[in-house]
Amino acid sequence: MKTMIALGACALLSACASSSTTYGADGKPAYSLNCSGLARSWGTCLEKAGDLCGTRGYNILQSSAESAAVFGGGSSGFAGGTTLGRSMVVECKQPS
Repeated sequence: MKTMIALGACALLSACASSSTTYGADGKPAYSLNCSGLARSWGTCLEKAGDLCGTRGYNILQSSAESAAVFGGGSSGFAGGTTLGRSMVVECKQPS
């Protein structure tokens, strides 16, 4: 039971998308976004992209999703479940 509570708390505390700077195929700067987990959605990635690019807007260069297993254990037993891995690469539009 303690393991399930700990896993649930981690999922709720990590509801924001994470980002790192990368480069697109054309060499232009881009952002790699991660919005994996039960407390996140594609909307979390899109919101982060909007925060990063502002009023310029952005183009989605790549997106992927896959299921992943989560397991934990302790002295009282084992617990497991599934989660979704979501990632996206976006490029901010150039000002006109």
